[in-house]
Amino acid sequence: MSTPEVQIPTEAPVMVLPSALLFPNALMPLFIFEARYRAMLDWALAHDRAFCVALMKPGVTEAKSPDDFYHTAGLGMVRACVKCKDGTSNVMLQGLARVSFDGFVQIAPFRIAKLVSVPSVLGTEAQTAPLAAELRALCKRFRSKGLSDNIEAFLFKMTDPEMLADAVAHSFVHDPFRRQEIMEEARLPQRLELIIRHIEEETPGS
Repeated sequence: MSTPEVQIPTEAPVMVLPSALLFPNALMPLFIFEARYRAMLDWALAHDRAFCVALMKPGVTEAKSPDDFYHTAGLGMVRACVKCKDGTSNVMLQGLARVSFDGFVQIAPFRIAKLVSVPSVLGTEAQTAPLAAELRALCKRFRSKGLSDNIEAFLFKMTDPEMLADAVAHSFVHDPFRRQEIMEEARLPQRLELIIRHIEEETPGS
């Protein structure tokens, strides 16, 4: 069974970053200062208020071609935008959905990709419920380490396993390429397993 698809535009700009990904429902503050991304933001605000955040591949310092970044990414909606006198902007982007790029209709001055939605394959409750419970238990141990005073309330509010998976991946998995692996896993049970494994590997003794 798959989740209902979020309505996404057929095309959207792409911002390529060296270490950041945008998961569904997550909030990402961005400071827009490059000329090409200023133009991208203006385009997005004039259309669907949406753009994608894609991750650069390992060893790449500047994304000069489509081969330099991953093509499964997060599509985000601009929820707030404050423009400064010098032309820069502070933006709050909210993740909407996983998408993949099916070619590019524009390359310069900024990329615009053709988008394909990547809905989650939820699996059965028997598959996801034990993994969600294990993930909650793992994350609750961070409370005793003093990493978040609000983690217990946060975990109790996340009753949907898919939302839990994305929220925990956004908050607790730090390595960008592990996050990309999670982003690309459409099957929810396998995604939960990946998150548990990556958290355990990043925080030995957790």
